[in-house]
Formats: sequence, structure tokens, C-alpha cells
Amino acid sequence: MITGIIIGLIAGIIVGVLVAFFASPSLMFREDSYQKDFDTSVAQLEAAVMAKGWKIPHVHDLQATMKKFGKDVHSVKIFEICHPDYSYEILSRNEEKIVSSMMPCRISVYEKEDGSVWISRMNSGFMAKPMSRIVRKTMSAAANDVEEIIAEVMQ
Repeated sequence: MITGIIIGLIAGIIVGVLVAFFASPSLMFREDSYQKDFDTSVAQLEAAVMAKGWKIPHVHDLQATMKKFGKDVHSVKIFEICHPDYSYEILSRNEEKIVSSMMPCRISVYEKEDGSVWISRMNSGFMAKPMSRIVRKTMSAAANDVEEIIAEVMQ
């Protein structure tokens, strides 16, 4: 009887770890197909970010970067976006600065081999769940804003 319980417990732990491992990417990142061309997607994302009061400190053109290294990839642009109020909540407190490596927020627009355009971003709300109250509140608010921006672009 005890052996059966131990075996069941171990099997349950193994299954739980496997499910968590294979589900993690879909929990940590969000991806949406966009029904317009790449350049339109980029322009609409930029406009929606600015309209929501966020800033765009930098846009990485990974296609151009890879071309410099002799590699050819489809269009990929990563927008670093920042909302000064949210950033201040994290950066003004020593205990919370540990999450600064996840700042600024990033939204990626990319083209897949079939020509379809996609928008992806980290699921900051999910990632913030085990964090402190301040980080959880701030990252969740930022995540909500990002989702509103994406929804605006997807219309």
C-alpha cells in the first residue's frame, strides 16, 4: 500500500513537471497573427504605443542586423517600449530592481516563411505572479496596457 502511494506520488510529480515544462512557452509568451502586411503592422503598432502614452526608446531591425552578418531572415522588428510611470515604480526601489533585466517591455513584429505577419510579447502578467506585490501590480498594469495596444493594432 505504501509502495503504491509512493509510486503514485512520484508519477504525479513527473507528469506535473512534464506538463509545466512543455506548457511554459505558451504561458510565458503570447503570439497573434496579424492580417495586414509587415510595414502596415509596424506603423500601426508604433502609432498605438504612442497613443497609449508609452515611449519607444529603440526599435531593433533584426533582419538588417542579420544581413550585416551575411544571414538572410524574414522581416523582424522588436520594439522596446517604456512607460515612465511603470518604470519608476520598479527602478525607484532597490528591492524591485532585480526585474530591471525584463525592462523595457518588448513587442516583436515578424514575418514567417509563409508571409504571414505575427505580433508577440512576453506574458508579463503571468511572469509577475510570483514576484513582490509592487512588481506584480506594476507588471500586471503594464501587461494590461500592452494587451490593449495589441488589441488596438489587431482591429
